Order: sequence, then structure tokens, then C-alpha cells
Amino acid sequence: MNLFGIDLLYSASGLAVGILVGLTGVGGGSLMTPLLVLLFGIHPATAVGTDLLYASITKAAGTAMHGFNRTVDWRVTGQLALGSLPAALATLAILAWVGQSRDTSRIISVALGYALIATAASFLGRRWILAAAEARRASREDPSRTALLTVATGAAIGCMVSLSSVGAGALGITALILLYPTLPLARIVGSDIAHAVPLTLAAGIGHWAIGGVDWALLGALLTGSIPGILIGSHLAPRMPEAVLRGTLATVLAVVGAKLILS
Repeated sequence: MNLFGIDLLYSASGLAVGILVGLTGVGGGSLMTPLLVLLFGIHPATAVGTDLLYASITKAAGTAMHGFNRTVDWRVTGQLALGSLPAALATLAILAWVGQSRDTSRIISVALGYALIATAASFLGRRWILAAAEARRASREDPSRTALLTVATGAAIGCMVSLSSVGAGALGITALILLYPTLPLARIVGSDIAHAVPLTLAAGIGHWAIGGVDWALLGALLTGSIPGILIGSHLAPRMPEAVLRGTLATVLAVVGAKLILS
């Protein structure tokens, strides 16, 4: 189904994912990439590359808003990027050297599956993660050690995002809550979103360079996702958060298991 050269099925998928992102705050990579791979049969490398650029465009607007509200800790964002960008480039170089073979497709699918399961676990365990962060508030942390752990966290996220497009959102926020228990949650979210923009942009350009981006698909997804995010953001205050988190965690875990076992 096409309208003015836009595939309406892709736009409808973008709309659905945009609504869920607006409702839950979860990055599109956790939802869009497995949808493209499992439902539409898109090659995993192409799905990941396209979704990375999709995420960089949608999260740029979020960064602008958080920056305007001064809810971005640019020091934390910079430390994350110090680890994530070199790690992403190294991961992309390995992918370019290996090539988009059947084995590469399998590696990306398995990486995506584990990333989704980890994301689901972070949602289900968010209460315990927050409790652990609260317990660390009274303890003194070495700033140098925290900075090194932040860079290392960025490196791990860079590898995972480059392989699967998942990790910059829920996993990044979870790590920052543990590393910076005294930082307000709004600044953690804003810092994580700001870090996701250069990371997903760099990784997306890297996938484009090795032939892993479908521009027509990207345009169709954005056509649906932008109004979807607005709809989801409008509905979010009216939906029980516990129901949304539990449902989303279940879906992510099931999809992740299917990608690993398929």
C-alpha cells in the first residue's frame, strides 16, 4: 500500500511505535528494529542502520527540549560519549570487515535479542535499581572512579547500539541511576537522550557507509512516528504506568527470546 510514494504499512508501524514511545519513554530501537526484522523480513543490518538514523532524528527534538529546560548534565553526556563513540566506530569497522553475511545477520539478531531481554529486565527491576541507588546516596563515591565507570558504560552502550540499535535508552538510564544516585531523574533522562543523539547518528552513518540504511523506509517510518509520539505523549498521563511497564517488558522479553532462538 503506497500513498505519494510512501509505504503505508511502514508508516503505520512508525505510528504504533511512536505511540508506545510517547506512552512509555522507551527508545524506538527496542521496538522498531525487531518489528522490521520479524514482521517485514528486513535484513537485520539494514533494520539496525535505518533505525539508528530514525532514533537520532527523533531524539534530537527531545535533546533540544531538555536543553531548553536545563535538564542535561553535559559533563555526564561527554563522559558517556568519550566511551561510546570510539566503541561504536570500532564495532562498525569490525562489521565492515566481516561483511553482511548470514553469520553477521545471526550475530546482530542474537545481540538484539539479548539487548531486548536486558531492557525488559531493567524495566521489571526498576524499583530495586532505584532502591539500590537510594542506598548509595549516603556513601561517598570517588569522582574519578565514577567518571571511569561512566566512560566504560558508554563503551558498552556504544558496542550494543552499533550491533543492535538497542541500549542507549532504558539500559543507559538504568546505568546512570546507579552511577549518579544524587542526580535528579529528569537530568539523568535528559543526559541519556542527549548522549543518544551523537551515538545513534555516528552509528547510523557508519551503517549507511557499509550499505545498511534504507532511506525510503526511514522516510516512511518518520512520517508515522512523529504524529505517533505526539499522540502517545498526550495519552501517557491517562494510562497506569505499572500496566504499561509490565506489558512492554513482557513484549520485549518474548521478542528477544524469539530473535535468540530463531
